Amino acid sequence: MSLRPAIPLLLVLGLVAGCGVAQGSGAASKPKVAASENIQGRWWTWAASEEERTNPVTDTTGRFCDRNQPDDVWFLAGTFGGTYRRTCRVPAGRPVVFPLVNQISTEQQCRMFMATATGKATFDGKTVTPERMEDDNVIVKGVVGNPLSGEEGTTTSYACGVWARLPPLKPGRHTLTIRGASGSFRTGVDYTLIVQPDQQA
Repeated sequence: MSLRPAIPLLLVLGLVAGCGVAQGSGAASKPKVAASENIQGRWWTWAASEEERTNPVTDTTGRFCDRNQPDDVWFLAGTFGGTYRRTCRVPAGRPVVFPLVNQISTEQQCRMFMATATGKATFDGKTVTPERMEDDNVIVKGVVGNPLSGEEGTTTSYACGVWARLPPLKPGRHTLTIRGASGSFRTGVDYTLIVQPDQQA
């Protein structure tokens, strides 16, 4: 997930490590662009679109994994540190995207973070190829009480991390193991993903 940001305002995500800033105005909304576009900014807005009590990143069981999901992709969260075990119902027909470890911060901090960032994931026992995303300039929208900034608003920052993507999943029960690290920060999630036919989550 991500680390709780250590700059003016912290944006934390769930499934790797992250840092960030968040302020401004405007509530979070579901992005409509293709899943391959601006994935880091979209994921951070998703992570900041729910208050802490029901946020997918702070969720320890997977109960809230369906909160504010966009229409064209299914995001999964990491943690702010430590390892959780979650069960999540995922609709068939949507690609799945998640960070192994990530951060939102300044450009320089992102470069330092990525210097030691590593991550790995296995899906149904098979290794998933990770993808490194370096300091993208992103716009993040958050709601009041979100665990990243705690405030409603829009901010421009830099996002970086090690990510993974899965094609739409077949109906059935699947296992996904995520591990990520940067420096002394460690995060991980053991997911049980339940995919039902006919687009039912």
